Amino acid sequence: MREKVFFKTFGCRTNIYDTELLKSYVKDYEITQDEKEAQIIVINSCTVTNGADSGTRAYINSLKQRGVKVVLTGCGAVSKGKELLENKKIFGVLGASNKAKINEFLGFKQSFFELGDLNFIDKDIVTQYENHTKAFVKIQEGCDFACSYCIIPSVRGKSRSISEEEILKQIKILANNGYNEVVLTGTNIGSYGLKQGSSLGRLLQKIGQVSGIKRVRLGSLEPAQIDASFKEILDEAWLERHLHIALQHTSEKMLRIMRRRSHTQNDLELFEMLINKGFALGTDFIVAHPGEDELVWEEALTNFKAFKLTHIHAFIFSPRANTHSASLNEKPVNGSIAKDRLNVLKDIVKHNNLEFRKNNKKRLEVLVESQKEGVFEGYDQFYNKVKIHSPKDLSKTWLILDEYECKTEHNEASLGG
Repeated sequence: MREKVFFKTFGCRTNIYDTELLKSYVKDYEITQDEKEAQIIVINSCTVTNGADSGTRAYINSLKQRGVKVVLTGCGAVSKGKELLENKKIFGVLGASNKAKINEFLGFKQSFFELGDLNFIDKDIVTQYENHTKAFVKIQEGCDFACSYCIIPSVRGKSRSISEEEILKQIKILANNGYNEVVLTGTNIGSYGLKQGSSLGRLLQKIGQVSGIKRVRLGSLEPAQIDASFKEILDEAWLERHLHIALQHTSEKMLRIMRRRSHTQNDLELFEMLINKGFALGTDFIVAHPGEDELVWEEALTNFKAFKLTHIHAFIFSPRANTHSASLNEKPVNGSIAKDRLNVLKDIVKHNNLEFRKNNKKRLEVLVESQKEGVFEGYDQFYNKVKIHSPKDLSKTWLILDEYECKTEHNEASLGG
């Protein structure tokens, strides 16, 4: 009887893609969706914050009593793999460039530490996604930015892009396999193609011409990456009407401390242009970074309100080893103050999101992704959750909703039999 392998994925959409690619290389083992059945567990880890590391560590500790073989991959393999292996918390460490060798490594009888290199490009593609209604397509890897707080370039390497030919080939296969929505992912997708004289906008123009693709969603972008070629596709019907553009902060002084490439006034002008085109806009925001004194915070808060954000991924700063931010000799922001600031931002965005949905009562295009307690759920073109009551099975179907109610956290609709 073949041993069973369970894959546990933490973190971003890129990791979701990488996990599916890892699964495709497993030949001599049975992949199980039931963690309790597995003799081997592969953890695709995230290390973007201390909280991400803690989550991975807690999960590893929860497995100790079961005596399973644990293999660590993903970003945490680079930052924490050696420590976890030396402390006998895991059986092996598999670097991202070694994905294609996972079948071989799963059979090892002795512990291993194989990080590989940070210059790889995946040569194979994912054409099926288990338990997903949409498909993830990785278009690039790595990042050339040097933001003061971030360790991702050190664990993912420099930016490098997958060829347009390979990406379009993958998307055509996915469309033929019934996937109408694709999500473009990568470490820094806005840098796509720049070293090859291309751009994300030019790639999108070609993706939009693929037959069968109804909607294209994008991972996080940098403000400066919304260039002329990208602006050319803003009115295309297949482009999701939600963009996630990483500001990280809205104080000009803090942006300089963070070694960001953007400027608050330029960012605001960009957001105003996109809002006028009907986009819902999200961002990342780091609260309580060293240097965020009261004056900086008040400036940031005033500016933040002007951005009219509808979605946010905000978190409290956590120092990462070997980053510039961790070495700054600044008085840290009190923990309770940091939490208050975080909640202020979330409350503003929650209010903005409800107002956006109330004032933007347009026909919603929803791909149903799941069912919970008899209620179907999906996301509309503005990346807002929609709950649908229906006696019919709506799983994995596209819906056009003209009648719906704006609830505090989501939109809701009822369909008759």
